[in-house]
This record gives sequence, C-alpha cells and structure tokens, in this order.
Amino acid sequence: MNRHFRTLALAGVTTCLLAGIVAAQTDPIAARRGVMKGVGAATRTGSQMAKAEIPFDLAKAQEILKIYAMAADTAHTQFPETSKTGGETTASPKIWESQAEFRARFDEWAADIRKAADATKDLPTFQASFGTVTKACGSCHNTYRIKA
Repeated sequence: MNRHFRTLALAGVTTCLLAGIVAAQTDPIAARRGVMKGVGAATRTGSQMAKAEIPFDLAKAQEILKIYAMAADTAHTQFPETSKTGGETTASPKIWESQAEFRARFDEWAADIRKAADATKDLPTFQASFGTVTKACGSCHNTYRIKA
C-alpha cells in the first residue's frame, strides 16, 4: 500500500469518526457503529505498522492514537438509555446494568491512549504502546458486546 493511499485512508477514517460524532445526536446506534468502524480501520493500519508489514510513520501512528482518543472521549454520549435495542445493535445489556463500570473502562482507555501518544517516538515505542491500547478493545468487547 503506498504512502498516499494510507494518508487518504486515515483521512477517511477521521472523517467517518467525526460524522459518527455528529450522528450521535440523532441516532446513537449508527453513531457508535461509525466510530467503531473508524477505530477498526485505524487498528488495521496500526497493526500493519506494528508488525512492520508497512513502514512506520510517526505522524500516522499519532493519527491512529487521535482516532482512538476521539472514540474514547465520545463513548459516554453514544450509549443513552434509548439505544439499548434496535438498529441491529450488538451492545450488551451489561452496559446499562453497570454504567459506572462501563464508563470507567473508556476513561481508563483514554488515559492509556494519552500515555501511548506521549510515549510513541519510533517503531519500538509504538509497538509497546499500541499493544497496550488495543488490549483494552478486546477486553471491553468480550464483556460489553453481544457476539453476532
């Protein structure tokens, strides 16, 4: 994948993420789906860099972490009571049964993302930070997502 394409891809991810934030005001299920798709796309690029399948690029690494940070910061608004069902949601009822714990997970993730952004200077530091940040994704999905 050439450099220009990756830049366009990350720009597209950011645009989707921002559109998802705007959509949260009218359709929180669609909004969180959009945000999570953006996170997934950023994770694919980050994984490729971490595995040295594509060249490491500090600016792209920081952009990936910014996408994660936007997702973590907006998560509190994307799971209102009115979005428990419908819209083909895969959100588990556990989210609403333990809102404080659920929200704390995003707050912890946001703190880890800030640390990762500060620590990432080169490929080895990105690999370490990226691994830490993405572990939270799987942990949260295992607890708060219904497997479709």
